Amino acid sequence: MAEDGWNSRDPARVALAYTVDSRWRNRAEFPRGREQIVEFLTRKWQRELDYRLIKELWAFAESRIAVRFAYEWRDDSGNWFRSYGNENWEFDAQGLMAVRHASINDSRIAENERLFRWPQGRRPDDHPGLSDLGL
Repeated sequence: MAEDGWNSRDPARVALAYTVDSRWRNRAEFPRGREQIVEFLTRKWQRELDYRLIKELWAFAESRIAVRFAYEWRDDSGNWFRSYGNENWEFDAQGLMAVRHASINDSRIAENERLFRWPQGRRPDDHPGLSDLGL
């Protein structure tokens, strides 16, 4: 569901998965609360065009989950990137994410190296995941 939400590129929809006072660390930004999350995601998807994401569960215990992810995007000059990262999530008693820590690295790729080529939106059920793609 998190992957589907982010692939929607709808900041208001994505923010609803987080507590009203959610705390983030995303690269060098530290959004606090849904309003700042919406602002952050709006800026992100204005800069990261043709964004497509795959997430994979790494570990979980009690109210915490670790995931790894990769996403592909291009900048406004047509340069393609694959961004790799890990996230640590902590949930409240209602199942909303209260804390999100993301570490992300970008790697420039050629257009012909892209692996995430489905139509914008939800990843198709038959599209391989990260492990299947060897990422």
